[in-house]
Amino acid sequence: PPGAAADPAAPPPRALGPPPQGSAGAAPQAQGRPSAECPEREECSVPADSVLTPLRAALDACRATAQKQVCNDIGRRLTVLEDAWAQGKLSAPVRKRMNLLVQELQQQHWDAADEIHRSLMVDHVNEVSQWMVGVKRLIAETRELPTRETQTDSADTEPATEPEAEQ
Repeated sequence: PPGAAADPAAPPPRALGPPPQGSAGAAPQAQGRPSAECPEREECSVPADSVLTPLRAALDACRATAQKQVCNDIGRRLTVLEDAWAQGKLSAPVRKRMNLLVQELQQQHWDAADEIHRSLMVDHVNEVSQWMVGVKRLIAETRELPTRETQTDSADTEPATEPEAEQ
């Protein structure tokens, strides 16, 4: 019967209250890790140069040891990344994670850089698939470079900072 909708045992329609303010997905993100990437909850705009300049510097460092064809491929893929960034085709999360990836790369935290690369491939594959292979290869090539901190990365290398140790 039509009067059944007015059942006194049913809660009133407004019992749920008004919908929450803002978008449905905003609250969980505000509580997560982006606050560490974006202090004071300001809008982070990562400049392309802060990511591309260190990547190109890493590529230049690899040219002495890596195959020319490999370096050229990495360079082409970095150009695709640069173009996508300039055209506004990269979302804020991708730009932020690429900034973090570059920081890890500069600090020679290879595993952390690889982990960020993997998370980008999983979470944003459509955005990053054309150029991320080049970034992955650049991480691998950079990892193979001899560095000032080689002795901490390899147990079979004599530390260069202690010339008097055996004398």
